[in-house]
Amino acid sequence: MSMDEFSVSGLRVVREAAACGSFSTAAENLGYTQSAVSRQIALMERAAGRALFERHARGVRPTAAGRVVLRHADVILAELEQARHDIRHLAARPAGRLRLGAFSTAMAALVPRAIAATAARDRQLRISLREGLSPRLITAVARGRLDLAVVTSPDTVPSGVEIEPLVDDPLLVAVASTHPLARATSATPDLLRDERWIAGSQEPSATLLGAWRDPVREPEIAFVARDWFAKLGLVAAGLGVTVVPGIAVPVLPPTIALLRIDHPAAVRRTVLAHRGDRETVESRGMFAEALRDRAAELSAEVRQRLRGGA
Repeated sequence: MSMDEFSVSGLRVVREAAACGSFSTAAENLGYTQSAVSRQIALMERAAGRALFERHARGVRPTAAGRVVLRHADVILAELEQARHDIRHLAARPAGRLRLGAFSTAMAALVPRAIAATAARDRQLRISLREGLSPRLITAVARGRLDLAVVTSPDTVPSGVEIEPLVDDPLLVAVASTHPLARATSATPDLLRDERWIAGSQEPSATLLGAWRDPVREPEIAFVARDWFAKLGLVAAGLGVTVVPGIAVPVLPPTIALLRIDHPAAVRRTVLAHRGDRETVESRGMFAEALRDRAAELSAEVRQRLRGGA
């Protein structure tokens, strides 16, 4: 049997003739002449090398070989119809665009993983990415320069901007693996009061990322470093400690030990800010779903990392 000689039109004719039990009825249903149907059947039987139908006075009935061809015809024709549908859908829906913003530590693992998951689901979607501070990113969303942004929960929300909670992220203290607290899984603010801090600025609130404040004693800032790699390098060398959000855990080196801060304020909420525009509803929903899934994965990784330090 030469499968190369089978044709799509021949498969349709075989399927219709089998369903009708009649070549003439198949011709009428398909809009062919009866001679055209007979010719297609003859060509298909020649390709198969055997008869596909038994002819009777009252009509036709598939042979064993005909039933084999019918099973494959159903699959092949269904696949072709799906291909046509996909091509029509492709032509009707141009490639989408999603302009995304995120604060720096969200860029460590959460956002890249969510982008990868979203791109796998919709390979046409074009995602552009902008890193920045949360207040500036929210302003960019409000002004229509970004479609959505992964930011820390704002005190005030600009008009027209909507906020969706993503994850309540624990703030962790990063210490050198040789630090006396390195084998602990948590610490109270009292235990950390005498530590020297690696900060992003000389402002104490930046040192602790708002996790707690001691009204009596300001923390000692040993070094100021804005870059995360610089901060972690100073910590790993035993020159101070710093606070890192849980969503950054996957990229932290093994030379860093982590402790949970035993304080109710030592949590930072990460949210998704957007304008609610109809044009981005589908892609935004898909990306938000990916973010929530990846956030759950990261939370499990944080718990595992903390248990590993016990």
